[in-house]
Amino acid sequence: MINVYLDHVLPQADSHPVPIYRAMRYSLFAGGKRIRPALVLMTAETLAGDPEELRAVAAAVEMIHTYSLIHDDLPSMDNDDFRRGNPTNHRVFGEAVAILAGDALLTAGLKLLSDAAYSAEIRCTLISQLTRAIGTEGMIGGQVLDILSESKVIDRVELEMLHGMKTASLIAFCAVAPAIVLQQGKDIESALGQYGEAIGLAFQIVDDILDVEGTTQSLGKTAGKDSKAHKATYPSLIGLPESKSLAADLIQSAILSIAPFDQRGYLTSFAKYILERKQ
Repeated sequence: MINVYLDHVLPQADSHPVPIYRAMRYSLFAGGKRIRPALVLMTAETLAGDPEELRAVAAAVEMIHTYSLIHDDLPSMDNDDFRRGNPTNHRVFGEAVAILAGDALLTAGLKLLSDAAYSAEIRCTLISQLTRAIGTEGMIGGQVLDILSESKVIDRVELEMLHGMKTASLIAFCAVAPAIVLQQGKDIESALGQYGEAIGLAFQIVDDILDVEGTTQSLGKTAGKDSKAHKATYPSLIGLPESKSLAADLIQSAILSIAPFDQRGYLTSFAKYILERKQ
């Protein structure tokens, strides 16, 4: 559903100007796990809503997530050669077009939400919360902290703030957005926010662990790059065993937060997948 809808809303690769649409589609359809949009749709089902009603949110989030990956891989950032098993966007299209492709995906995602078939109040709330999750209070701010922490010793509180902003904030939005669209009320929104923040932080901890234990082939991106770049990670700060224990505790906390209304078990299973994934 997500892939079909993304293909529908994003102009084809031969649209004018061709280079930008080729670059946008190259990264958007490079075979990602679609974890964030899947969470949007699963949460809608958990709340007895129609997943198709949340397609615009799911697609917007995936576009914005993909923009962040394109920019993360740039020489001025992580300088990576591979993403999702393929050469990174700037390696194929050059840095200038890659930067613009990221900008264009961010813009397209926000336009998709602004044009969605929701009330003006719901659209404004979604855009306000999403831009906070991906801006200087969220993903972008977390990326800045990540850059500033390279080759430095930071404490656990600072590391949690870094990853909470960089990774967990957008994942938390994915959990909360369906409750906003389906008008489930503040209590449900709060519970889903706690769930999203917990699995988001666990997701990043698992990412840190996989960077140590995984291979470039299994991950689809360069393994061991965090250590080489002297990045602040949970394994480097508290070790692998404690990192795995912390991730498991976060997942258990997430499951408890949504237990009262997760009768179908979708969100519970999703949380367990976050912990058990190998790529």
